[in-house]
Amino acid sequence: MKVLGHKIELLTGLLLHDVTMAGLQELRFPEEKPLLRGQDAAELENSDSFLLAVDTDWKEHDIETPYGLLHVVIRGSPKGNRPAILTYHDVGLNHKLCFNTFFNFEDMQEITKHFVVCHVDAPGQQVGASQFPQGYQFPSMEQLAAMLPSVVQHFGFKYVIGIGVGAGAYVLAKFALIFPDLVEGLVLMNIDPNGKGWIDWAATKLSGLTSTLPDTVLSHLFSQEELVSNTELVQSYRQQISNVVNQANLQLFWNMYNSRRDLDISRPGTVPNAKTLRCPVMLVVGDNAPAEDGVVECNSKLDPTTTTFLKMADSGGLPQVTQPGKLTEAFKYFLQGMGYIAYLKDRRLSGGAVPSASMTRLARSRTASLTSANSVDGSRPQACTHSESSEGLGQVNHTMEVSC
Repeated sequence: MKVLGHKIELLTGLLLHDVTMAGLQELRFPEEKPLLRGQDAAELENSDSFLLAVDTDWKEHDIETPYGLLHVVIRGSPKGNRPAILTYHDVGLNHKLCFNTFFNFEDMQEITKHFVVCHVDAPGQQVGASQFPQGYQFPSMEQLAAMLPSVVQHFGFKYVIGIGVGAGAYVLAKFALIFPDLVEGLVLMNIDPNGKGWIDWAATKLSGLTSTLPDTVLSHLFSQEELVSNTELVQSYRQQISNVVNQANLQLFWNMYNSRRDLDISRPGTVPNAKTLRCPVMLVVGDNAPAEDGVVECNSKLDPTTTTFLKMADSGGLPQVTQPGKLTEAFKYFLQGMGYIAYLKDRRLSGGAVPSASMTRLARSRTASLTSANSVDGSRPQACTHSESSEGLGQVNHTMEVSC
């Protein structure tokens, strides 16, 4: 089984050029105000309303892995060869604090109801987690990545589309490097591919002496402008991080994240035997976010033919929380680029029948198009060569910076 990687077929290439990626390059999303004030931000202060998912079909599991138990929640069951959507949250958060706003967004639900969705909580970070015993060795970032195949095997996933934020993005990237055949695509928000140097380590230690753990984590999550303004969103997350996440467990995760090594990736062609992500990747960062420089550097190290760089205006440090509509739109284009076409209800239309939402897999080559009936349930036909995918178009470059 091969990962989709850099192989782009003619049909998908044409769609990317004419409909999706080229369209994304010029895309101007409808203006949305950041989630800074108003009822939604106020709701964050209510732990129950913020943490409870709208959908009641989520099932919780504790899965045994080589490095301890992992708490996951899952909705749906595997559908043919269609990949599962697997998420991994940032340090200081858990899957609810990190992803509820995004996955409860109406248009995102129209997309995800056609996939299995699996949220992974880092060890000891879930709501109500017991404190680890004294002397517990928190898994390294590499070990956190090595825990994920147990999740894939437990549920019988063929492969996954990963969505990660910050530390979770690093874990999923490492997972894709170690187990490329299990990953079909990645959405990496606020990823920093670099390990901490001595100066960074010293600054982190000093910050730990002068600031509380929640405030230290907030400086990792939010832009300086958001922190100085002390927005309602920042206040809400300070409260949630302090009261919902076990502080001792969080300290262990925070220490391990700050002890991470370089992701060790290089753009193909820049060094012999360059190691890089083989699947399509969408990098996302908010303007002035703390991770902006890291995401820019990560973009420079990835294959330009399979990478999209999305820089989102008015989104701050947590674009999935402040701009879920824009991110959903970008995610839809990303899925289309991989051959999944989303036919979503358009609430702006009035009168006439509106097709119900569906998600089908495009045939991925001329040969596969002859047997496209198999593609409807998410089959994964072999890709054609890059030269075929570029026929009549010249080379299609997917790397771009989109400010939206």
